[in-house]
Amino acid sequence: MKTRDMHRDWIATARTLSEALPYLQRYDGAIVVIKFGGHAMGDDAAMETFARDVVLMQQVGVNPVIVHGGGPMINEMLTKLEIKSDFVDGKRVTDAATMEVVEMVLSGRVNKRIVQAINRQGGRAVGLSGKDANLITCDPADPRLGLVGDPTEIRPEFLHTLFADDAIPVIAPLGAGRNGETFNINGDTAAGAIAAALKADRLLLLTDVDGVRDASGAVVTELTADQIRQMTADGVIAGGMIPKTETALAAIDGGVRAVVILDGRAPNAALLELYTEHGAGSLIRAK
Repeated sequence: MKTRDMHRDWIATARTLSEALPYLQRYDGAIVVIKFGGHAMGDDAAMETFARDVVLMQQVGVNPVIVHGGGPMINEMLTKLEIKSDFVDGKRVTDAATMEVVEMVLSGRVNKRIVQAINRQGGRAVGLSGKDANLITCDPADPRLGLVGDPTEIRPEFLHTLFADDAIPVIAPLGAGRNGETFNINGDTAAGAIAAALKADRLLLLTDVDGVRDASGAVVTELTADQIRQMTADGVIAGGMIPKTETALAAIDGGVRAVVILDGRAPNAALLELYTEHGAGSLIRAK
């Protein structure tokens, strides 16, 4: 016969699970779009933790959609192939040669790595790009940048088919042009457009920062769209945070209930955001 005392940590774990009940009920059947990028993508342990979290989310009733980036991997491959890039205003020009590498890396190496990680945890992930099933149609974002696109039409019907089959879409940010071109899309932009088309309950932007900071440097846990606009006008939101908050505002205008900017390097960040009272980042709502 085995005997043991109840460990204090075990009791705390049970309490945490119990306290998660209202949030489990809240998100049952919800669509949650997750932009996965940053340093967490390059770390094997972080990838496995992320994949386990995604499978757990689906197991308790969420319909997760993963949209990923892959900039560092693209840069690595371009360097290896000795393909030089031109830049306009600090942005890479995507010519035909570069686009071949972008598609190979995003739809191949990066996408399938995430798919395999989710499947190893017991999920049923399906790798796609925005070119599949006419998911994303693009127009050129800036003719000077070549094959860089802005999503103009999203057809999410196929994603609903995958939800019904308990599959998890993993989407590379590529889109089709109106004349047969392939366009590279900013990962945050693609995630926001897909979330808006799905009228998602949440868009989680996993980044390498822990949220939106105010003038004193403190992370603000909840903001409205108007507060975001004012902080940007005041210069409090600046640099790389501007495109992320612009993505958030566009997604909310498109029908997403709320957007969260959070640190993807933190263990179980998505679970903390969805299933705890304190959350794990900066939540942005319309009002």
